[in-house]
Amino acid sequence: GSPTLVELPNVALQDELPSRQAQLTALPNNQEFDVLIVGGGATCLDCALDAVTRNKLPFAVFRDDFSSGTSSRSTKLIHGGVRYLQKAIVKLDYEQVKMVYFPFNCTFSTACERWWQLPYHWAEIKMYDLVAGSQILELFPMLKRDKLLGAIVYSDGQHDDARMNLAIALTAARYRAAIANYTEVVHLLKRADPQMGTERVCGVRCRDVITGQEFDVRAKCVINATGPFTDALRKMDDQKNPNIYQPSAGVHIVIPGYYSPDNMGLLDPATSDGRVIFFLPWEKITISGTTDTTSAPMSKVTMT
Repeated sequence: GSPTLVELPNVALQDELPSRQAQLTALPNNQEFDVLIVGGGATCLDCALDAVTRNKLPFAVFRDDFSSGTSSRSTKLIHGGVRYLQKAIVKLDYEQVKMVYFPFNCTFSTACERWWQLPYHWAEIKMYDLVAGSQILELFPMLKRDKLLGAIVYSDGQHDDARMNLAIALTAARYRAAIANYTEVVHLLKRADPQMGTERVCGVRCRDVITGQEFDVRAKCVINATGPFTDALRKMDDQKNPNIYQPSAGVHIVIPGYYSPDNMGLLDPATSDGRVIFFLPWEKITISGTTDTTSAPMSKVTMT
């Protein structure tokens, strides 16, 4: 069909950002928000921004500071493109291919120690920009020269996740969304639903972590955007709720910048323990790490 013109809602931006205290002070106990979002990452704040630009009244709360969780503790890559393409090739899964359609601006090199790895990895990342990596030893002198056969250079997407998250928060606040960090959810508020014969969540009891003051926030809709603490909030609703989230633990370490040049990272797709490891240039230093190691459930941990 023909394209449809969608008009943006008439929502005015504020010239000045309200302070956290101003937002909390202005909350009347009898006000009902359209949407209440629990969490402090990009998912939570994007929900708040989406709601307020649709002329809805959202309120976003988080026990710690914004971007103090998943939305800052990453490898700084937009996606794990190589791993998605590997699944696409091995499993013939087109959905994995669609995951890698993003802008590229961070270059990587993959060292190969066996002859079959060269065509294998070449086929894996042919969908990326493909350039011969003839200067790999100059860029990464810590590689073993005697086992090096060649390298494949490609591009991937890199971004500042915490800065993006804070930009979403500031934009939502300028659109008059209510947001408050260091605001802990103590328990859920419920009311009887005569039609369903059950109780439904209608808000939360909050505690200002800084002052200790508690207050109620009522809303027509409550969104759980707490990431790895999803089950902790679900169990506030019903302790019998089974865990639905399996967290993964990743370790990223910061090492001196000379471990990677300013414009290229290093990827080892097959370490001795079977995991993927990156050496990434970031803010004049190098970030090294991997992800996706199964961790213990976090439902019994205090939600943050």
